Amino acid sequence: MGICFGCFGGGDKHMTKEEERLASEEARARAAQAAHKRQEQFENSAAGRAARAHQQGLAKQSANSNKGEPTLKWQMG
Repeated sequence: MGICFGCFGGGDKHMTKEEERLASEEARARAAQAAHKRQEQFENSAAGRAARAHQQGLAKQSANSNKGEPTLKWQMG
């Protein structure tokens, strides 16, 4: 199964390194923008709010759980 590069504007034309760099940069920017949009949608969703509340609860719990006691007690013997 071959690809007909002649159908897409010439078979011997290659992108220059600068064109490849720019295309790659644009693709990364679009991907970052899409990821940011998905993150905002998640944060505004019910699941996102629940996840944030859960994380805050875990943070409070871990901050209050250690009252100066060592987490591991070693016994020599």
